[in-house]
Amino acid sequence: MKLLKAIGIEVRARAKTLLCDVSLDVAPGEFVAIIGPNGAGKSTLLNALAGDRVLSSGEILLDGRPLPHWSKLELARRRAVLPQHSAVAFDFTGLQIAVLGLLAFRGTLSERRMRALAEQALAETEALAFADRPYTVLSGGERQRVQLARVLAQCDADPEAAPFLLLDEPITGLDLSHQHAALASARRRADRGLGVLAVLHDLNMAARYADRVGIVENGRVTNLGPTRQTLDPDRLSAVFATPIVRIEAAGGTAFLSPG
Repeated sequence: MKLLKAIGIEVRARAKTLLCDVSLDVAPGEFVAIIGPNGAGKSTLLNALAGDRVLSSGEILLDGRPLPHWSKLELARRRAVLPQHSAVAFDFTGLQIAVLGLLAFRGTLSERRMRALAEQALAETEALAFADRPYTVLSGGERQRVQLARVLAQCDADPEAAPFLLLDEPITGLDLSHQHAALASARRRADRGLGVLAVLHDLNMAARYADRVGIVENGRVTNLGPTRQTLDPDRLSAVFATPIVRIEAAGGTAFLSPG
């Protein structure tokens, strides 16, 4: 089975251990949310799964092959990454940013098809109005929607490949409506057979969209399992060092922290 799989990975930065003995996998057709306190190692884990972090030990496999055995071009076609921060050095337009997600497909897709995919993704994230605007003049939330369009276009370029979508805090800076829209876009791709892993801080969003949830604490994955089972209020209260209660209402689940 095609998997993105970490096996006993460790990541160190000088004398500090950022990840220790972490194992998990993401399968096609599922949405995995990663939660945990600030500084726990969530972004480091996502970066390692993307191939952007050097491992001290362990290995990461994509479709059974170690990640270092894939070329950059091959990786760009098999996984799309939305980092926590996306720096843009040039005065690109929103459309040009979205097209950047398709550079690995030049030669297999026409310029017209690439533009159509980029515009389709911008429309999905309600960012098509920014297609001709300089990226630098956009607000933080508007930039986030353009960057999300970039990775969605990348995922849609070759649906048969069923790439993996890796999202690091994808709803940061978005209003509530666009938070739901962003995660619904990711959920639709999981339902189409893509594997999705997203680092999230909002427990309610994780409960709403994820199939499985992993909890990262002090560089270790301490819990990983079905969403409802993992999002246990007592466990969450201990992890986040604040009281958390779960409420069932309107056919859904909500988490509150009285403080």
